[in-house]
Amino acid sequence: MIKDQNAFPGAGRFYKGNLHSHTTHSDGKLNCREAAQLYREHGYSFLCFSEHDFYTDMRDELDREDFIILPGLEASAVLWEETGNRRQKVHHIHGILGTEAMQKAAGEKAFRGSERVPAWEYRGRWDGAAVAQEITDYVRSRGCIAMYNHPLWSRVEPEEYERTQGLWGIEVFNYNTVNESGNGYDPASWDRMLHRGVRIWGTATDDNHNEGLFPDDCGGWIMVKAEVLSHEAILQGMLQGRFYGSSGPELYRWEIKNGVAAVECSPAARIDFIVGNHVGDGKTVLAPEGRTVAYAEYPLKGDETFIRVQCTDQAGRAAWSNPFFAEQG
Repeated sequence: MIKDQNAFPGAGRFYKGNLHSHTTHSDGKLNCREAAQLYREHGYSFLCFSEHDFYTDMRDELDREDFIILPGLEASAVLWEETGNRRQKVHHIHGILGTEAMQKAAGEKAFRGSERVPAWEYRGRWDGAAVAQEITDYVRSRGCIAMYNHPLWSRVEPEEYERTQGLWGIEVFNYNTVNESGNGYDPASWDRMLHRGVRIWGTATDDNHNEGLFPDDCGGWIMVKAEVLSHEAILQGMLQGRFYGSSGPELYRWEIKNGVAAVECSPAARIDFIVGNHVGDGKTVLAPEGRTVAYAEYPLKGDETFIRVQCTDQAGRAAWSNPFFAEQG
């Protein structure tokens, strides 16, 4: 059963951040300084430059008391057509520099400075699951945590990534691909993994390139509860699931107390409790027409394997909690 717990315990505050961003170091149109300024001006506290197959660490140049950079890269594998130049499938696995302990464990293998990482490339066919595992193992061996990016957009099959070991998170909402082609909103991939017993966090990101073709910045983010704004504190909050993803709404409280899951949020049109157990379980609370709802609860039955909550406002923007899991063993 799922024990009583609080998603956002202790002292501290929420810090807003974008984990997926591109600049002129790869195929983005803003340079790093311009991108950092844009996000600072929109109330963000941290930003990860996830350049394609290129690790960057801009902390010395751009860190401030009220804003920090998370070093990282977006490592890729591409399955090309047998003949031709079109991509059939891709794996984009995001490496974000981990905690001090992770960096120390990686030793001399830990990423430093600027480093190009060749893409994994294949023609006609591949063992997609093996490739995803290889890239995940690689970025983790270099001192990073690993996040699987935009699976729907990538045209991969569930069996090619859902059993990957060692993933920290998966993108549930990718603002760029939502507006590019409608392929960036994908809670189903996350839920399939949760129903399988995979313990993985869900994120919302921008994947911004700032090309001006459509809005792709400041539309998807995570809110991390931490005592201070530092790389170590933010990463610890991320690893422990003390955050939520959003494209608009805010979550103020998400907890289980006396066997009842309860959420408080900004005004919402609906609140959905998604649970892992039997067909038809879960619950949706709909606001009366013309009104909103900001609180809902779900009494646990005792056999749930996980429970998460999603709050959607009247404009269709959502916030996604991370799941609470049943005790193992």
